[in-house]
Amino acid sequence: MFRTALRNVLAHKARLLMTVLAVMLGVAFVSGTLVFTNTISNAFQKSSAKGFDHVDVAVRAKFQQSKGDQVGRRPELTQSLLDESARVPGAGSAIGVVQGFTAIADKDGKLIGGGFQSQGGNYWGSDDPRYPLKSGTAPHGEGQVLIDSETARRAGYKVGDTIRVSVDGPVLTPTVSGVFTTDDGNVAAGGSLALFDTATAQKLFGKPGTYDEIDVRAKAGTSQTALKAQLDRVLPKGKTETTTAKQLADDQARMISDSMSGLRQGLLVFAGIALFVGTFIIANTFTMLVAQRTKELALLRAVGASRRQVTRSVLIEAFLVGTVAAVTGLVAGIGIGAGLKSLLGSMGATVPDGPLVVTPGTVVAALAVGVLVTMLAAWLPGRRAAKIPPVAAMSSLHAQATTKSLVLRNTIGALFAAAGVATVLVATTMDDIDSAQAPMGIGAVLLIIGVFILTPLLSRPLIAAAAPVLRAFGVSGKLARQNSVRNPRRTAATASALMIGLTLITGMTVMAGSLQHAIDKMASSAIRADYVVSMANGNFLSPDVDSKLRATKGVTATSPLRNAPSRIDGRTEFLTGVNGEAIGKLTDLRVDDGSFTVGGTKVVVDAKTAKSHDWKAGSVFTAAFEDGRKQRLTVAGVYEGNEMIRGIMLDNATLTPHQPRPNDMQVMVKTSDGASDAVKDRLVEALGSNPAIKIQDKKDISNGIAQIFTVMLNLLYGLLAMAVIVAVLGVINTLAMSVFERSQEIGMLRAIGLDRKGIKRMVRLESLVISLFGGVLGIGLGVFFGWAAGELLGSSLSTYELVLPWSRLVVFLLLAAAVGVLAALWPARRAARLNMLQAIKSE
Repeated sequence: MFRTALRNVLAHKARLLMTVLAVMLGVAFVSGTLVFTNTISNAFQKSSAKGFDHVDVAVRAKFQQSKGDQVGRRPELTQSLLDESARVPGAGSAIGVVQGFTAIADKDGKLIGGGFQSQGGNYWGSDDPRYPLKSGTAPHGEGQVLIDSETARRAGYKVGDTIRVSVDGPVLTPTVSGVFTTDDGNVAAGGSLALFDTATAQKLFGKPGTYDEIDVRAKAGTSQTALKAQLDRVLPKGKTETTTAKQLADDQARMISDSMSGLRQGLLVFAGIALFVGTFIIANTFTMLVAQRTKELALLRAVGASRRQVTRSVLIEAFLVGTVAAVTGLVAGIGIGAGLKSLLGSMGATVPDGPLVVTPGTVVAALAVGVLVTMLAAWLPGRRAAKIPPVAAMSSLHAQATTKSLVLRNTIGALFAAAGVATVLVATTMDDIDSAQAPMGIGAVLLIIGVFILTPLLSRPLIAAAAPVLRAFGVSGKLARQNSVRNPRRTAATASALMIGLTLITGMTVMAGSLQHAIDKMASSAIRADYVVSMANGNFLSPDVDSKLRATKGVTATSPLRNAPSRIDGRTEFLTGVNGEAIGKLTDLRVDDGSFTVGGTKVVVDAKTAKSHDWKAGSVFTAAFEDGRKQRLTVAGVYEGNEMIRGIMLDNATLTPHQPRPNDMQVMVKTSDGASDAVKDRLVEALGSNPAIKIQDKKDISNGIAQIFTVMLNLLYGLLAMAVIVAVLGVINTLAMSVFERSQEIGMLRAIGLDRKGIKRMVRLESLVISLFGGVLGIGLGVFFGWAAGELLGSSLSTYELVLPWSRLVVFLLLAAAVGVLAALWPARRAARLNMLQAIKSE
């Protein structure tokens, strides 16, 4: 049977080619994902490990929380602690580390590094071993700064240039005293690092005479654990904690691995989708191959082959095909992994140097996935072939599906689809999004399975709806419609591959478009302010920002938003301090109870918080502030909160005296002239053209969020394109094998007068009908899932409403049509070139 299977594989190389390609693409996606993520993770881990080359034990302040303290404190690492650490017998040297946010502007005044990766620190002495100088000298005073070589390269800065820098106050204009190299992960990820001398760094970051960390190097012959033990004996207990460099490197490696695991899992999901779509092609291919060889299999049964041997022969064929596809997919995946790394570099993302990592696990996973998927998909056709009685197979009576089998299939499909719809609808009514995700996912899977099982039943009425259009193409159109419904199971399997890809694409597009609309509506309806001012990295603004904005010409109202923890009714609640007189002019929030009055001891509360405490207008409660003092506050009104504005609002005049260091999350600004480029330039100038501060109008906020959705959707489209490509291969494969199967019929059509153009048109229209059938099902399911997910999100997003992107839905339908036209090119050409006499004689 092995020889028979091998002969059949070699005899049907061309027919199995598309199957090999489909499996190969899926395996390439899996192995490429593993190679890429392992390579990047390994490079970052090695790069991070280099960062600990100059430290054996790190000393840090231990977080402490005293009774009545709402936020906790970290004790300061003083100069005396640094000196004490350096005097430990096993210590060779000790370095005090100072860190903080530092924004560097490029030559156009724009922030380098995106804000979240904009870091600053101190350069120790005149020769810091952590940061080797590439050129220039160590910095001295506020007038000098060192910058990393990547930032210097990207911005075009060199030693002697004057640059604009912002820490947490006025913009500084120091001179670049030198350029250094670093293995810092933030810099490798596209960020920036600026270094000042230690005294200047301590002053700028608000840590005079203290450090964030003390890095201690061990003497020769002293191990890291021994040095740690010595430091633990000397340093004050309960106030400091020590960690060896090995532990720091291991923690960093674990953190990098965890961060990469999310990316790895996401990419593997799409690889799984491509493989799932590929199973339809494999099952279709082996079903058609088995159907074409029924007499051969019947003869094998007649001469003594058992059912198990027949099934085994089909599985051996699948094993051989899967092995070839898995090996080629693994090789292609290694190339994809290398290509993705190069692509990151070309897009401006800096990735540390490192070798391409192909682990034994990657090889095993690629081979296992390719072989198992192929064999599982081929198992059902093989089992079905083994059940055919030899006499029935020789007379071809097996070809007709029984009424009983069709009724059973449609009943099972209807039950799955009904269960899926019911589960999804139940999930949309659940209040907790986290608990609703599981039933929503299960319902979606059940519905897709149900629709797939029902697809043969659905194909007849849906394809029949295209009959009036197909009649316009004469005999070719009529034949195409009849061929499309001749074998509903085959049509269903071919269309389902495309259906799954378009379901996911449509669902994500509907959900993303509706979310964007909700956020636009929220920004326009909830905010009356012309501008929202915030820090680029999400940090707090200095209170000076509000003062400068209020003093700017044309500004009519401002309100800083300050965040502070408090204890209310035995639990922690965060208070939002606002300018009570101005907040009503800057926001437009619907009041459900009472009035929107903020001032003195009067506060306003969002409806969700009020419900959790059973408050209403006039309710009185006691808040314990972070300094331990308490005050009775009165609820003046209950408003409808949203994702942008919510919580307990009280006047800053009431809140600020209880804050040890007041800081603003953002400042809302209203101007007499409204939002315009001229007004924005005026505000930028008033804040000293600070690269660390963002000034956004409502359109900027919406565009920023829209950009996130656009990037996300484009990424998803690119990943799901793999599934669509596999679906195209499925249509090509089905049509090509169908042409071979119908060779005699095509020869007869040619003989009675249908020309080559008519044959080509027939095959193309058949492909177009099947693809559009899959497209209509996919878009319909996608819209349903998009609606369901939106209903779930709508419970927490008050402005959410379903928005159907009609233009994109039309594009997706045209994409399905294009798939049909392109997929039919080769099969149609092959059908038209058949020799009619040889075709008529073929069996």
